[in-house]
Amino acid sequence: MSLSIPGSVMADTANSAPISRNWGPAIRAALSNPRVIIGGGFILFLIVLALGADWIAPHDPLAQDLMLGSLPPVGMNGTESGYWLGTDDLGRDVLSRFIHGTRIALTVAFTAATIAAVLGTIVGLLAGYFGGWVDVVVSRLIEIWMAFPAVLLSILIVAILGSGVHSVIFAIAIIDWTRFARVVRAETQAQRNNDYVTAAEVLGFSRLAILAGEILPNVLWTILGLFTLELGLAVVIEAILSFVGLSVSSDTPTWGGMIAQGRTIIYQAWWVFALPLAGLLATVLAFNQLGAGLRASFDPVMQR
Repeated sequence: MSLSIPGSVMADTANSAPISRNWGPAIRAALSNPRVIIGGGFILFLIVLALGADWIAPHDPLAQDLMLGSLPPVGMNGTESGYWLGTDDLGRDVLSRFIHGTRIALTVAFTAATIAAVLGTIVGLLAGYFGGWVDVVVSRLIEIWMAFPAVLLSILIVAILGSGVHSVIFAIAIIDWTRFARVVRAETQAQRNNDYVTAAEVLGFSRLAILAGEILPNVLWTILGLFTLELGLAVVIEAILSFVGLSVSSDTPTWGGMIAQGRTIIYQAWWVFALPLAGLLATVLAFNQLGAGLRASFDPVMQR
């Protein structure tokens, strides 16, 4: 027996479905958005630094030379050739440590944000589409989980699991998946009642096909915008954990570790404190600008 869809239903479906699969206009709008250009350009620069840290860094970030301790940056009195941003109190090159710290920050941020996005998206899709007791359980779990302060909970998790990159990634991902789940759940509920979903159900599409092929493409722009914001948040949490000594080992250069060290010698070598702090603030701002630009570019185009 064949299924037939009335022409009026198919017409309504075509008109009600968001233009989510036509990525061309959205991409062109994003590439011409100043926020995307500036924020994305800075993030791309950091990615290049992270990937090429071993070749770009002018010195070994762990090499110590007390004779070169607390050298100021180039342009100040008492500087040394080759140490562009000076050295710390142990004679380690600040620029090289910052570059290698970029690798840790971005590795943690992208990995943790990806895990949180995948987990949260799956849970949000299921809760928003099926509703009922599934939605109730997920909603209550999200409310309870988000009631705990993110930073304190991450510190507790890492303190239990032990320091290390994997512990930090797990802590951030297990905390922030709820952000994605809550937003995707709401978006899925809105898409669930559209005619194109009803038409897919009448045509006999499986629930998995509807979720993956019909609803998910129409919430991708939301996930993408939230993902960029999550990257900035993950960088901050990793820096906080490094600052309190709960991230990677103390021998590994991290922005938070550099800030903690620079705080103790800020009056003798302020540059040790200033560079990683400026880099942290600029990175978070870049991710926020990138996310805002993507939302401004994708949302109007895809929801027309």
